[in-house]
Parts: sequence; structure tokens; C-alpha cells
Amino acid sequence: MLSFFRSYAPYQYISLIVLLGLIRLPFLLNPLPMLIPELNWMLVGEQMNQGYMLYRDIWDSVSPLSAIIYRLIDTLFGRSQFIYHAAATVVSVFQIMYFNYVMNVNDIYPDRNFWPGLVYTLFLNLSFDCTTLSPVLISTTFLLLAFGTLVKQMVRQGATDEVFEIGFYISLAALSYLPSALFILWAAISLLLYTGATFRQHSLSLFGFFFPFLLLLLYYYLNNGLDDLNRNLIASVFRVRQYGLSDFRTLFASLFIPLSLSVLGFLSLFQARGRYVNFQQRCQQIMMLWFLTNVLTIVLMPYLAPMQFLSFIPAMAFFTVHYFTNARKHWLAELTFTGFFLVMLVIFYQGAFQLLPGLNFGTLSNLQVKPSELPDNIQNRKILVIGDDLSAYRYNRPATPYLNWGLAKYDLRNLDNYDAVIDVYDHFRRDPPEYIIDQQNIIDKLFQRAPALAEQYQKTGNTGVYRRVDSR
Repeated sequence: MLSFFRSYAPYQYISLIVLLGLIRLPFLLNPLPMLIPELNWMLVGEQMNQGYMLYRDIWDSVSPLSAIIYRLIDTLFGRSQFIYHAAATVVSVFQIMYFNYVMNVNDIYPDRNFWPGLVYTLFLNLSFDCTTLSPVLISTTFLLLAFGTLVKQMVRQGATDEVFEIGFYISLAALSYLPSALFILWAAISLLLYTGATFRQHSLSLFGFFFPFLLLLLYYYLNNGLDDLNRNLIASVFRVRQYGLSDFRTLFASLFIPLSLSVLGFLSLFQARGRYVNFQQRCQQIMMLWFLTNVLTIVLMPYLAPMQFLSFIPAMAFFTVHYFTNARKHWLAELTFTGFFLVMLVIFYQGAFQLLPGLNFGTLSNLQVKPSELPDNIQNRKILVIGDDLSAYRYNRPATPYLNWGLAKYDLRNLDNYDAVIDVYDHFRRDPPEYIIDQQNIIDKLFQRAPALAEQYQKTGNTGVYRRVDSR
């Protein structure tokens, strides 16, 4: 496969698209399990379309630009898992083509070929959860655009006012996935060390980064939602942790080969430094800074799953290509790549289709929407789920702002506070749920604190499920 993509011809872009399509074709024939984050994004888009304001009326930590995209999808297609995967594939194709283009047009490697796009295509399929339109995938697109603009500044041997675009792209990346805001440090250090940027140009880059955030703050200030923005978006990055959704075995299995290859590629640079000109060495250092910045984002992730590490792919692909470029025996490099390619595909399909019975890794069972234990008659109702498992929302609609349990705790775990009880009561009064699914055993305490609510609900035959008295 390396030999085929060694040629530098325009038709190879089509080959990469076909390869990505073939890898993901089985998922068209056998739909993937729906994931809890995926359902959560659909609910956010649906609620926004009904006139609810994100963060103020919808307590969730999804970043605003991603939420706008989910709202647009809901407007056009409703709750469509297929559209999420189709849109993710379109974004993936753009990333593959752009990454390959930037690497070749700027001569970042000694030879021009389609290996960067080939490796990027493979690494985009770490696990089946990477095939959906996650905020990290959206964010990585803007980070790649920032990288492309930064490389242009280095090629010109002197920064220009286009450095504004670097900060602006990183801002869009952060508004898609907030931990990506750390990449402004990557940009600032790279401009300082590897370009001739002046103080004015550094200021332009920072202004490009902060300007969209200032517009966001102004919007929420004018709509009386500044405190909600701070609590549900900014502060949530440091506080909300959905540990129950993490799958460490799948994460290790998915990342082991890409990380190993990228480390080997990085080490190979020390043995082949004579092959690279100064510009290429600076690009290697910038990508190392990219990787280190990504490591810092790990502590800000709400949960650990392969799709949360998609922003690592440009750096891993970058150094992996160096490993195969610096290989002395081409037949061995071809054999190694083919072996790793097949192993990664097995891991990719194992989670969705259980190719190897008895092996439980890759399934992301903690992340999947499970069959709801609610009775069949509770469908298309307004409900409130108190807990991390959103499965009951699959065929129902959310009521009250308490969509994200990690944020709902501010009120629902603080019922000894009079103001919190008043807030909960007001939310119930404005948007009363027909059913309450209490996974955290707090409803009894809430009803003790707010007897007016207790009069409106009664227990059903299902554990933890309460029905509004006038609901049928």
C-alpha cells in the first residue's frame, strides 16, 4: 500500500477517499450502536430548535459552535445518527486532503507523496466512536487550518498580518471544543521561536483568538445568561467529569499502535537529521509542541474515549510518516505498515461487530445507549433523567434545563440550600416533566423540601420512576 501511494499524482486524492469509504462501508450495512454523547448532542440541537437557550435553558457543557452545528442538523434532519456519521466522513475527507496538501506543497518531508494522507486516513479510524461528528473532530479541523497558516508564515521567512487567522482558527476550535483553547499557547510559542513575528503581529494573533470569545460574552450578557455561560461552559471544563463513560481498555488498544509508530518516527529523526533542511526541522519541533499541548488537554477531558483523542492524529500521523520515510528497507516498511493496518482495522471493527468472540475490548459498552427499562407506553414524552445514563431520552424529550447530570448537581445535590430549592421548583414550574427517572435517589429529598412538587408526582411500579399526576 505504501508503494501505491508513493506516487504524487492528483488522482491519489480520489484513492484516499475511496479507501476511507471502504473502511467505513460496513457501518452503512450494519448501523453502529448509538452512543450516549451522540444522543446528548442530538438533544442539545433539538432543544435549541425549540427556542431554548444553550447554558441558560439547557444545562450542558457542549461548546457553542458545535451546538450550532447540531442545531442545524436537527433543523434539516432531526435525530439522525446516519447524518452524524455522514457529516463526520465529509469532515474527515477534508482533514485528510488538507493535511496531505499542506505537507506536500510546503515540502515538509524530503519527498512528495501521499503517505501523509494515507496514515491520516488510517488513524482517523482508531475506534468506531471516531466515525461520528464529535466536537473534537470539528475542533481538529480548525486546528489544522491554524497549522497550515502557521507553516505559510515560516515559508515566507517572516510573519505577516495573516497571523490574525491563526488566533481566529484556534478560537473557532475552542468554541467547538473548549480544551482546544490551550493551542493558543502552542501558536504563541511557535510564532515566538520559529517566525520573525513582531509584537504587533503577536497582538494580532491574540486579538484573533479573543475576538470571537468577546462576541460570545456580549451575546450572553445581553441575554442575561453570563453566569450560566460561566458555570455550564467555562467552569465545567475543570469540574465536570463523567468517569462512568470512560473505557480504558479500548482507549489503550486503539492508541497503542499510532502512539508507538509516532514515537518510533520521532526517534528516527535523530538518525536522519542530515536529510532535513532547517525549515523541515522547525516543522518537526512545532509538531512536537502540538503533541505536548494535546497532552495538557487530557486533564480537561470530561471522559476518556478514543474520539476524545482525535486532535492527537495530526501529530501522530506527522511523525509516523517520518518513520516510514526513514526506513532503510522499503520491503520491511511495506510489510510493517500492512501488518499495523490490518491490526488497526481488526480493533476498529471489533468494537462494533465483535469479530473475535470472547474479547470485550473495543465495545465501549459504558458509552453506548442501553435499552431503556421504561415501559413501552412512555415514548415521546417530556421526561427528566437524574443521572449520567441518558438512554431514556432516546424516544423521549428532555424537560427542565437539567440535561447534563454533572451540571445539574449544582442544584439537585444542593437541596439543603434554600436558593437551590427555589431554582429547582422554578425550573419544574416552567417546564414540568411528565415522568422523572431518578437514578441518584434524590427525589424523596426534593419532595421533602418542595411539598408542592410532591403533590404533583406519584411513584409508578418501576423503581425510581415518578409520574406527573395529570399525565396519561
